[in-house]
Amino acid sequence: MRSLVSLLTLTLLVPASAQAAPVRVEFWHAMTGVKDTVATYARDFNRSQSTYEVVPVAQGNYRELLPKLQAAQKAGRAPALVQLEFTQFPALAAAGQLTDLTRTVDALPDALKNDFYPAVWRAGEMGGRTYGLPWNVSVPVLMFNARILENAEQKVPDTWADLERVSRALATGGRRPLVVAADAWTFEANVLSRGGTLSSGREPRLNSPDAAEALTQLARMSAAGHAQPRTLNEATRAAIDFARGQNVFVLASVANWTDARRLPLFKLGVAPFPCEKPGACTVPLGGATLAVPRGTPATEQAGAAAFWQYLSAPDRLANWVQVTAYAPARRAAVPLLDGWYAKNPQLRAAHAQMNRAVPRPTTPEYAAWTVLLEDAMQKATTGKLSARAALDEAQRQAQR
Repeated sequence: MRSLVSLLTLTLLVPASAQAAPVRVEFWHAMTGVKDTVATYARDFNRSQSTYEVVPVAQGNYRELLPKLQAAQKAGRAPALVQLEFTQFPALAAAGQLTDLTRTVDALPDALKNDFYPAVWRAGEMGGRTYGLPWNVSVPVLMFNARILENAEQKVPDTWADLERVSRALATGGRRPLVVAADAWTFEANVLSRGGTLSSGREPRLNSPDAAEALTQLARMSAAGHAQPRTLNEATRAAIDFARGQNVFVLASVANWTDARRLPLFKLGVAPFPCEKPGACTVPLGGATLAVPRGTPATEQAGAAAFWQYLSAPDRLANWVQVTAYAPARRAAVPLLDGWYAKNPQLRAAHAQMNRAVPRPTTPEYAAWTVLLEDAMQKATTGKLSARAALDEAQRQAQR
């Protein structure tokens, strides 16, 4: 079977007069907030050649998109290209629901492959095979109310110990400085910052010593009134409290900067994610991968590969970063951002974390484990269970 790149080359060599109508390549994505930008990329790609017509379709957020894809696959109406959050694709790949893109990647020029950050490529791999192509990637950051820190003459904390100390100092007048969202990704980053992990190969380590230490600290801060527990469904309320100074620190994706900077009467600060164990401190890569559902015709697969290469051009990635604040997936895009970084130096420092980013675990069960982990976080930070008991419970459930 010829690779997608070979198919792409073949189709491009066919004279325009001999070609039929463009091959329709439906692209499902979760970039609803910037769907106009995605539509512009597709429109420009379609105008740049006559072989393929990419049709982007916004499908809500990642969690909303996945069940729609699964339903479409059962009905035999899956798109040719789909955006899947990093913890979503492993289970689909393991179930044989995604196309193996290894030969496509192997046929790419080394100069292109080697220009991507190593973690970016590995994020779409499982079992030595490639099932996803990189596009939007992010890193976790510490966002903060810069004016409150300036008025209190406090420095931006760069370790978890400092974050607890500064939060204690700022917890006056009913203020609960740190927002503790029940979010598996930022908790994973918390554990990694201590040199730990939540997964060992195919086995969960949700109650590892570093995980217990991290959640114990968050529970302690919440009980003392130095942190505010939140669920992911309380994002709007959390943003309002953050803007009015009820909270000072939020752990989030760097891509949240585009919305957070619009908060009224507010001076936003962004810093790299707190690192508790220098030398062993890594951050988990966030974002998604572009995958091709199983059964996609070869011509549509070739169109998907062609559009991905179009999205991956350095100038286009640089534009994507400036629109969304996602981190650049390729090194070649970084120099093109110098002017933008000069105006936004905090984002340069945040994006520099790409040099120590690692992929999310690709164990097919990991997505289910994160649900258990978020439940444990909620129970521990609201005082329903101790941190150890909550994590032990999550570990038992993950091992069933």
